[in-house]
Amino acid sequence: MARHVIAPVREIEPGSRRLVHVKGRDIAVFNIGGTFYAVSNTCPHEGASLCKGVLVGLAEADLPGEIRLTRKGEMLRCPWHGWEFDIKTGKSWCDPRRVRVKSYDVGVAGGGELVEGPYEVETFEISVEDNYVVLNL
Repeated sequence: MARHVIAPVREIEPGSRRLVHVKGRDIAVFNIGGTFYAVSNTCPHEGASLCKGVLVGLAEADLPGEIRLTRKGEMLRCPWHGWEFDIKTGKSWCDPRRVRVKSYDVGVAGGGELVEGPYEVETFEISVEDNYVVLNL
């Protein structure tokens, strides 16, 4: 799996979001209370930009008239028609078995991890002979 650096953490503050384009895909990245989530930017209903959607809570009730708001800021509401998706999983709230947006694994990595990485470099022995640089294969 390829890793793609999106931005320094300080550039996506808690409560904010960023639209990124990675390998031909538009992806909406959200910072909710210091935890990052990423979903496809396209609503499966009619293609609205989910990055422009509102983060809301989940209204739940055990009995009629006893509504409580849970999971504050964890439901992403499409800006066009109000379809709601779980920001953590991409599942639709109204039909989670059939409707969803693609969710992506996103996290935070230290700069040192990115520099060191699992890179392999092929090296060659060289020498200087009479003002010529010679590469020995």
